[in-house]
Amino acid sequence: MNIENLTLCEKIVSPSYIRQGSQARRGHEQLIRHLLDQGKCPEEGWSESTVELFLNELAVMDSNNFLGNCGVGEREGRVASSLVARRHYRLIHGIGRSGDIAAVQPKAAGSSLLNKLTNSVVLDILKISGVRSVASCFVVPMATGMSLTLCFLTLRHRRPKARYIIWPRIDQKSCFKSMITAGFEPVVVENVLVGDELRTDLETVQRKIQELGAENVLCVHSTTSCFAPRVPDRLEELATMCAKYDIPHIVNNAYGVQSSKCMHLIQQGARVGRIDAFVQSLDKNFMVPVGGAIIAGFDESFVQEISKMYP
Repeated sequence: MNIENLTLCEKIVSPSYIRQGSQARRGHEQLIRHLLDQGKCPEEGWSESTVELFLNELAVMDSNNFLGNCGVGEREGRVASSLVARRHYRLIHGIGRSGDIAAVQPKAAGSSLLNKLTNSVVLDILKISGVRSVASCFVVPMATGMSLTLCFLTLRHRRPKARYIIWPRIDQKSCFKSMITAGFEPVVVENVLVGDELRTDLETVQRKIQELGAENVLCVHSTTSCFAPRVPDRLEELATMCAKYDIPHIVNNAYGVQSSKCMHLIQQGARVGRIDAFVQSLDKNFMVPVGGAIIAGFDESFVQEISKMYP
């Protein structure tokens, strides 16, 4: 409540009680103010009441919740079921615009603000998790495989002659299909057995680059988190190789945010060589429902280019 309404409340209930309630609410508002000011992940998690207060404050900023509003335009948030509306805290519009997922939606100031804050907080989390030099990221409503496809499709505009993606093998279908769906031919590099671990065959990767011609290779598609006995790819060496041959490098970091080792490998790879983007799943790392991912990178302009590719 604003100060005028609180003053009116004091005419109905004892002013001392109203002041206590006002102070309690101010505690919630201070947390929200800190988030708006810093755009970083809170050191201590919010209570559900603070989260719900904030979401409701944002929701009333969207035009579908304006009092007396009747949306009849092409881009209106309309939901038939009140159950569905409540489930989404009446944030009905969605985010972005048809040309850019990162753009502000004019009729949804609250949803747009929530999106900007989400990307800012997630960027902070990636830095805290070990990738200190990450420059930009954004959340997409797609699982990891489709998010990788989006990265490959963006690279197509930069490397129109490229047909191949060099991929150290991992036995998981979605990352394999992500390359085929984007229209490229995966060049599968078998791993080598080192002790009781399967590791990246760097010699074969380099030989494939030389055989195919660097200009015909869209990127190297490496992996951090995977199933035993395979260990994370040798990101530092691959990143150095990509820098040497001027080939993009996309990292499948599906499970990796929760692993300091995986995040360290990405940071080191970017430091010594080239990593253009790395993709991680929301459900695996943040324990939310399946169907979201984070696309991040070290060149802000390239990450923005990917976001503008989102249809």
